[in-house]
Amino acid sequence: MIYYKVMIAATKIRIYPDTQQVEKLAKAFGCARWLWNNSLNECQKSYQDTGKGLGHFALNNRLPELKKSVDWLGETHSQVLQAVCLNLSRAFVNFFERRAEYPSFKSKHGKQSIQYPQGVKIVEGRKLFLPKIGHVKATVHREIVGVIKTVTISKTPTGKYFAAILTENGLDAPAISIDGKILGIDVGLTHLAITSDGSKFDNPKHVAKAQKNLRRKQRKLSRKVKGSNTRNKARLLVAKAHERVANARNDYLHKLSHRLVSENQVIAVEDLHVKGMMKNHCLAKAIGDVGWGAFTGMLKYKAEQAGKGYIEVNRFFPSSKACSCCLHVQPSMPLNIRSWRCDKCGTLHDRDINAAQNIRNEAQRMIAAGIAGTANRGTVSQIRGRKPSVLARAVDVRSSVL
Repeated sequence: MIYYKVMIAATKIRIYPDTQQVEKLAKAFGCARWLWNNSLNECQKSYQDTGKGLGHFALNNRLPELKKSVDWLGETHSQVLQAVCLNLSRAFVNFFERRAEYPSFKSKHGKQSIQYPQGVKIVEGRKLFLPKIGHVKATVHREIVGVIKTVTISKTPTGKYFAAILTENGLDAPAISIDGKILGIDVGLTHLAITSDGSKFDNPKHVAKAQKNLRRKQRKLSRKVKGSNTRNKARLLVAKAHERVANARNDYLHKLSHRLVSENQVIAVEDLHVKGMMKNHCLAKAIGDVGWGAFTGMLKYKAEQAGKGYIEVNRFFPSSKACSCCLHVQPSMPLNIRSWRCDKCGTLHDRDINAAQNIRNEAQRMIAAGIAGTANRGTVSQIRGRKPSVLARAVDVRSSVL
């Protein structure tokens, strides 16, 4: 099945609010956070009393009374508060459809964000107009094409402000073609990606390289008195160090995923249960550092934007134990074995390259059988009897449309 949707693009730009705008944004962040926590608490109480939660309309209907009882709540743009109610209702929908975990209460520490459904404008290509905030200086590094749908303003732990602008150009997404070169990709820890062509891309190990610096700054932070100005300065240094690591990881993953998608027509990967593997305390830190989930996510949306195929092979497919030549499955394959010889045909295999070739071959079989699918969102495990809240139009891969 191949899904089509209207082209929606998000552009993240840096904004530079002045002192007064920083204060207004801080109030907006606080109001949105307080409303989220208050609404979530009311949803839990309603469920305990009646067995039913509060929907989107019920949450919106609470706003007028809350504004009367809480005076400072009216200082924030009304649609920002309405967006909080909408996002909370969607969070519950995602939870019940098993796309996300149960909504949690928000903290004033860490990343803060608010959302504007409308009313935001780009002025003179270098300013961003926000209702009740004013014209904020911005670095618009690329042209914003299409109609602005929503704008999310966020503040990072390092004190930087960003605006994520979601636009819709009204055009259909390109039709996905699965004709052409298929590349199988196996991910690992020693090498981030191993392709069926025999290429291996090293794992930069960003956290390991910055471990000494992170440890030193974290120790200095732990010695500071809580609530002091010196502790806040030390916290900022730790946040900046982690931000550099995250930026380096994202930069490497973006460049690698762009290269792989550009050079191939169909990308085939294994549907790994990264969340489950993170429960292994021996490998959790290394798995989190390499960023498997972010890497496959980038491959997926970039292939979709380019009109190319993206196929996920079942995680229980024995890609590492099966011989890519004769399909004989070895009885066991411990992780310490990096190369092995097939018991049936005698072919000598590199463990990772053989796994990537098996993933590619399995994707070819799925395409031939007409069961390969590419989707514009993640796989959802539906609860029995509940219909998905978002539907998509699909056509068979064997259809003449392609």
